[in-house]
Amino acid sequence: MKTRIAIVEDDPNYRMGLAELLGADPSFVVEDTFPAATPLVERLEQPDSTPPWDLVIMDLGLPGLSGIDAIRRLKQRHATLPIVAFTVFEEPATILDAICAGADGYLLKRTPADELLTQLQAVVAGGSPLTPGVARIVLEVVRRHETGPGGRKPERQLGISGREREVLLLLAEGMIHKQVADQLGISLETVRTYVRRIYEKLQVRTVAQAVSRAIRERLI
Repeated sequence: MKTRIAIVEDDPNYRMGLAELLGADPSFVVEDTFPAATPLVERLEQPDSTPPWDLVIMDLGLPGLSGIDAIRRLKQRHATLPIVAFTVFEEPATILDAICAGADGYLLKRTPADELLTQLQAVVAGGSPLTPGVARIVLEVVRRHETGPGGRKPERQLGISGREREVLLLLAEGMIHKQVADQLGISLETVRTYVRRIYEKLQVRTVAQAVSRAIRERLI
């Protein structure tokens, strides 16, 4: 079954190009495109609304309602709807703001086409959408903020077990659940159980948020 996608992008040429790229891939079908976030958000804020898409690709530098605010509002009503931030912004604060708003991924517009398709497929499959470059930026900003006159902050376990930490590390490397299961020699259902426990303990809802908090708390 093809993944149904909505694209939110204000640049008409880029919006068309992205739609053509995804439409040419047999895994995807572009159901809707929007030049701004407001129409999509208002559509999904209607009573009893159900997302007609499996994935939303959201630009951040949008006219009117910003991409980050749109992600936050959408996640409040439809927490399980996968949303990927797709942008030129590489500033650490913007990346962290998008993740904290609920973004399930953060991909840069300079990402090569083949890698972009692979990353989007990984997001749909439940994998970590933080590319190595973005993950490094997150790690760098966290390290800058956790050092000070008293030195590094003490490590906090937050009840995370050794096996759960192993799962977190593999998710941070971009593995999907099945790859984690194969790597650790455990069943896919066991991996899903570990992920649910990790979400509960870290009080997060997405892989990106789990990885971000794990880095902040020096769990990985």
